[in-house]
Amino acid sequence: MLKLAARLLVGLLSGVGVLSIATVIWLVSGGMSARRPPGAVETWVAVRMRSLAIPASDRQMREPTPSSPVALRSGMEQFADRCAVCHGNDGSGQADVGRGLYPRPPDMRSDVTQSMTDGEIFHIINDGVRFTGMPAWNQGASDTWALVRFIRHLPQLTKTELELMRGLNPRGGRESAQRAGGRRSR
Repeated sequence: MLKLAARLLVGLLSGVGVLSIATVIWLVSGGMSARRPPGAVETWVAVRMRSLAIPASDRQMREPTPSSPVALRSGMEQFADRCAVCHGNDGSGQADVGRGLYPRPPDMRSDVTQSMTDGEIFHIINDGVRFTGMPAWNQGASDTWALVRFIRHLPQLTKTELELMRGLNPRGGRESAQRAGGRRSR
């Protein structure tokens, strides 16, 4: 019995040692740069961890109000103002800031996102996702539900809506001053 325990301990320590060496080699070879996209295993683990982090009570929440053009417009305005900088106006995740994040923002139009429950999307917007670029907005339930509604609409987004969103995106200091006909103060 003692020999078996000793063998198990040696095996466990050997496994930890091999994993430690592999981790060091991985870090030295590529570092922890945000430029390298995550691999399949890392992506799989991250999606599972995100899912585990959402309480069951939140996962089961349902959007409380019916969709309307006014509610959809509210979600569009918020998305263009707060979300598009990372997710892009079309929700693809292909925005300048988003391409520099690690992990990359998801494509909000994809089956992975669209198959999430309303409550899961609400939770992510409201509470954020640790160890990612996704902040906790916690802006009030009605605004968050408007964003959930708009995210559901992203796969059907029209060219007209995309053009409208470009006008809703925040502007940097220089561009805002140029649009207003003034000069940027230093």
